[in-house]
Amino acid sequence: MSTELEPLSIDRAIGQKILLAFEGKDDLPGEIRDVIRKVRPGGFTLYRALNIENPAQVHQLTQALQQIALEEGLSPFLIAADQEGGQLMAIGEGTTQLPGNLALGAAGSTELAHQAGVVLGRELAAIGINIDYAPCCDVNVNPHNPVVGTRSFGQDPRKVAALSAAMVAGIQASGVAAAAKHFPGHGDTASDSHHGVPVVPHRLERLREVELPPFAAAIRAGAKLVMTAHLALPEVDGRDDLPATLSTSILQGLLRRELGFSGLIVTDALDMRAILQGMSIEQVAVSAVSAGIDLLLLGPSQTSPASIYNRLLESTQQGELDTESFQASTRRIKALKDWLGKQALPPELDVVGCAAHQAVATEIAGRSITLVRDQGGLLPLRLQSGQRMAVILPRPLDLTPADTSSYVSPALAQELRRYFSTVDEYLLPHAPQDQDIAALLGQVQKYSLLVLCTLNAYSQPDQASLVKAIVQTGIPCVVAALRMPYDLAAFPDASTFV
Repeated sequence: MSTELEPLSIDRAIGQKILLAFEGKDDLPGEIRDVIRKVRPGGFTLYRALNIENPAQVHQLTQALQQIALEEGLSPFLIAADQEGGQLMAIGEGTTQLPGNLALGAAGSTELAHQAGVVLGRELAAIGINIDYAPCCDVNVNPHNPVVGTRSFGQDPRKVAALSAAMVAGIQASGVAAAAKHFPGHGDTASDSHHGVPVVPHRLERLREVELPPFAAAIRAGAKLVMTAHLALPEVDGRDDLPATLSTSILQGLLRRELGFSGLIVTDALDMRAILQGMSIEQVAVSAVSAGIDLLLLGPSQTSPASIYNRLLESTQQGELDTESFQASTRRIKALKDWLGKQALPPELDVVGCAAHQAVATEIAGRSITLVRDQGGLLPLRLQSGQRMAVILPRPLDLTPADTSSYVSPALAQELRRYFSTVDEYLLPHAPQDQDIAALLGQVQKYSLLVLCTLNAYSQPDQASLVKAIVQTGIPCVVAALRMPYDLAAFPDASTFV
């Protein structure tokens, strides 16, 4: 992608600040071209449910979008996606399924984090996506955090900082821009900004010790973008209802001046309840740009880009938005597009999911597995002649809006059958009811060994009840936490836990 942008008039510069979303996978909706002509957007965000089936299809879609940009006389579009690895993969089928950031934190290797970034970047570049909304730089210090969890590298700020920087470097070495998120840190919240405004109650001194170091490291590593969080920091700017996305003191004071960030600031999705709070999307857009936002990430449910464009234009013409700041933002967008235009040609599509990338994922997975205890001496797994094993798992489920786990098919039983001929699988609801537990208890008596997997059972009492009931049968049982390791606290009697 090559571009050298000329200075833009205000009316054209406004559109560059807007990242559109739309529903369509093969044929672009007819109204998209009309919106492009009116708004002249900076680019698009692609969503798994709306735009994505497989890498080849996404490649055709991104090429079609860039062709429209060419035909309309626009600079090449920024095309972004949430390709974090782990629980949030905008492009899933056919891509390399990396285990995710918490697995990298358990592995404790900056080299693997860099390799993971390279894998993400190369595969995105091959299919035509040039911004990755990754890595997640949040320090997950709150076990009850409903939205970050395994998306974080862990709870140690120094480790999170080192791994964040390594992943940024890997993504951008592949010619894709990285967006460090969610500034100034979503790791110590007990609510989800998709549903309301989380409040981080800490003073600035604490933020400097815990939340900010990973972002500082990502910035030093050259992160081209930082994504904001729709959360309030009353000890920083005096309000418990003002999201960081709309806070001048946080964006200009903390991010620009204190951390020295000179790249693009992009919002989290603007269809989240935490940002709207009774305001119109047009009001939110003006407030965000006024606070220092460069790129407005429209969510898939927002169908009013033209009205957002018109309101921004009106605000600029009436002096509500500072012209000098607006032009500085335009120059930052230009700088990113110029950087993208100077990157090497993307790899061929066959790099997506290739053997070398799969080997990286396998190494991360292997090194991330942590044995907490094996008091029963059940590992490595063993079966005598005539004995049977059962694998018990909750059905994959999207636990938050920032989750694509429901697209995943469990493969543990299938893999174990490579080593043991008598392995059965039981898939249960994420929150099993009494009748589900009773039915399972009636089945497991015929097995000599159980592998019982959990998905955040520490926050799901029904799932924890299932584990306790199974453990009490006395059947040898390996309990494996597939997401957060906090699960053990919900069933401390489990003798073997990984």
